[in-house]
Amino acid sequence: MIIRILEPFVKVVANYRLSFYDKWLTFMTNYHLVILKKHYLDAILKGDKTVESRFTRRRRSSFGQVRSGDKLFLKESSGPVCATATVAAVKNLQDLTPEQIIEIKQQYNHYIIGSDEYWRSKNNCRFGFLVWLEDVEPIEPVRIGKKDWRGWVVLTEQENFGLLKPGAVKKAQ
Repeated sequence: MIIRILEPFVKVVANYRLSFYDKWLTFMTNYHLVILKKHYLDAILKGDKTVESRFTRRRRSSFGQVRSGDKLFLKESSGPVCATATVAAVKNLQDLTPEQIIEIKQQYNHYIIGSDEYWRSKNNCRFGFLVWLEDVEPIEPVRIGKKDWRGWVVLTEQENFGLLKPGAVKKAQ
């Protein structure tokens, strides 16, 4: 949030330092691969689903690793990466109870668009995070060689499926 507040000031007052500013923002940005069922991905692209939720029984490596301003690559389950988004906000949740899961459903489901079956399957989860999405943009489909079951991957220099290479991702025509 503070970055967004300072952004216009930095660009106007110190435009000669913009390259440093851009490098700093890039340094502070994480990149993530998010695997979604087709109907959820379609709802995100239409603007109907504006919050992505992840709930687990055990703490996963992605928990606590998502920050406002991070970039997301949205991939259809068993399909290509076909959109990008930016994280507007994140809410990390831990030590959840079934009652708290019900409260989260009541408070946020109009943004998450989870079915009753989805919420029943999350009843015993102890960890979760909610990610508010912005700047969702379709891209030309990119097939990647991901073969594991992870539904959320924090991308690194060593593991990025080629998505961080210059020119690897192109906006949809």
